Amino acid sequence: MASSSGDKAETHRQQYMAMDAEERGLFDTWRRAISEYTGFGLSPSQQQARAASAAFKKDLEDCKRCEKWRNDLMQTSPLVIFMVESLEKSGYTADPKNMPCMKCTENRSGGYSSEGVIQLCYNHIRNKGHLETTMAHEMVHAYDDKNFNLDWYNLEHHACTEIRAASLSGDCTWFQEMMRGNLGFLKHHQVCVKRRAVLSLLANPSCKSPKHAEAAVNKVFKSCFTDTRPFDEIY
Repeated sequence: MASSSGDKAETHRQQYMAMDAEERGLFDTWRRAISEYTGFGLSPSQQQARAASAAFKKDLEDCKRCEKWRNDLMQTSPLVIFMVESLEKSGYTADPKNMPCMKCTENRSGGYSSEGVIQLCYNHIRNKGHLETTMAHEMVHAYDDKNFNLDWYNLEHHACTEIRAASLSGDCTWFQEMMRGNLGFLKHHQVCVKRRAVLSLLANPSCKSPKHAEAAVNKVFKSCFTDTRPFDEIY
């Protein structure tokens, strides 16, 4: 078998050497294109470079798509437009510069920083509707931060804004819960809001345990859940 393989390689080499310069150039171009497309015939280092290039290309495409969807939603989504207007009235400049699309290492679709930046995690955004909900969720945090002087290390403050964001953004609609595999009909909205608020609190350095997070959420739930500002009612 080794001899047969060697004979084939030698035959291919001779065929290649028999080509003129133009034919070799066309063949080399074709071979590189096939190798880049399939990975066949590449050395380990070339395969790593190919994988890195593909990952970079995907990141760039995902980021550009996120930016396009974000800009479209700021012009067409009643929910996002309303929150933009509410934030502007509160002294927060809700523009693309304050809502960058970025790659996030954590398993989250968005975030709000204490510096007032709304982060949109393009590598965890499933579709345009998911981005709309994510933007609204984080914009509720921005609204609360501007209007209620939040202390993010105070677990009750954090719990309140998480309750409001989950409830008002559309994050806990029946459809969203179905997509997560959480099916239920009896007070599913309240159950979802509490669960997602607790999950968010677990990442707070002030949170000592899941029970600590649950206690904070339960303590403020009624007052924060019924506070629908800046909406007249739950979206």
